[in-house]
Amino acid sequence: MGAIVLLHRWLGIAFCLLFAMWFASGIVMHFVPFPSLTEAERMAGLSLVDRGEVRISVADAVAASGITDATRLRLIQRSDGPVYIVSGPSHLRALRATDAQDGSVRSPEVALAIVLAHARQRGLDATRATVVAYADHDQWSVPNGFDRHRPLLRVDLGDAAGTEVYVSSRTGEVVLDTTRRERGWNLAGSVLHWIYPTVLRSNWALWDGVVWTLSLLALIAALLGAVLGILRVKTRGRRLASPYRGWHALHHVIGLVATVFVLTWIFSGWLSMDHGRLFSRGQLTSAEAGVIDASPDWTAAPSPDRKPLSLPAREVEWFAFDGTVHRRERIDLDKQVVVRPDGRESEGLGAQAIASMMTKLATGCAAPSVLAGNDDYPAQSIVPGASVYRSRCGDAWFDIDAADGRVLQRLDASRRAYRWAYGALHTLDFPILIAHPRLRDVLIVGLCALGLVFSITGIVIGWRRLRFSFAG
Repeated sequence: MGAIVLLHRWLGIAFCLLFAMWFASGIVMHFVPFPSLTEAERMAGLSLVDRGEVRISVADAVAASGITDATRLRLIQRSDGPVYIVSGPSHLRALRATDAQDGSVRSPEVALAIVLAHARQRGLDATRATVVAYADHDQWSVPNGFDRHRPLLRVDLGDAAGTEVYVSSRTGEVVLDTTRRERGWNLAGSVLHWIYPTVLRSNWALWDGVVWTLSLLALIAALLGAVLGILRVKTRGRRLASPYRGWHALHHVIGLVATVFVLTWIFSGWLSMDHGRLFSRGQLTSAEAGVIDASPDWTAAPSPDRKPLSLPAREVEWFAFDGTVHRRERIDLDKQVVVRPDGRESEGLGAQAIASMMTKLATGCAAPSVLAGNDDYPAQSIVPGASVYRSRCGDAWFDIDAADGRVLQRLDASRRAYRWAYGALHTLDFPILIAHPRLRDVLIVGLCALGLVFSITGIVIGWRRLRFSFAG
């Protein structure tokens, strides 16, 4: 018992401020997520593609890119003309659709022109826009998803909202925007909660190890406290009581009330850093990826002006699916047309096409079914309202976006368990609470506030202990 007391005491002193920070910043994060460029914002910022300027065929663009395992190719209209963006599993390259020359962006003037066109499409004030940085990382661009686009050019719009826009040097696309409000709240939210200072987060392996270790030690401190709290409960007549007085009693009582929440929340927070240590990561196996990412015969891909649609497109994409090339025309955020290899048009891939591909991906697959909106393991299409098909192949489930043929998630038994052990316990995204968002808001704020008060009692007790120890 003495060892448990000492461990809890000193781990508690070491981590009480961290606990308080996690609970307080968790409330902020629930209402203000980390800055990103949403799909709605990205689409709104795209200009209509001028097919008349395109001089290079799809096959020639892929060949000129040098990406031998290309699986997708997009055509967008930049301020300096139409550009093909060729991508494979690990490579990305932009080429001018007029002459197949390199379409990467290094010039601040070109980046500024791209941002001005993007801002104009979205109705943003960019009259005082200036390029302020050209760098690999800053506080808001540290996530690994931007690695393929680094270095990034950051443009300050100079508007009332303090909007800053980031341009990929690889493709010339706008990939991120932030506002003064987002940056301010996230300094008190995500940056604190995830321990996200740029100097640490820019080294993913170091950040992963540091946060995983801190979370584990915090979990141990909480477990020891729960054991002590239960063992120290006294009975007075028919009532349960605390043997402590003052701040110790408050810490004991609140700890008993909040034990289940604190333990599950800290445990699930630790699991957020799992990254394949205990649970699977939900990624395709190498064999499955070989099927999904198989490069097709790009010479069979229809040119941009073959069977053009009556409506102008903001983006044209060619993607490989089941060994053939499909063309996808993005008319708007929630409107698209997919042109199949035989020339037929539809809003997306159908169950038959997905079932055909699944026979090559895995064995024993059931017929794909449309995912319900209230499914326990949700997945959402990139196009609002588009279908997501789930194909169950024994233990593994595959969720495929009918809009563009991407595998949104691979769920084996381990990943399905992780969905509850982390997602449900940490963010309370139980289906019944997702259906009642106000109730979920109240529960998250109330429970985090309770955890914060509990942490503050620990801070007071820890401070008094340290003063007593040093004074002695």
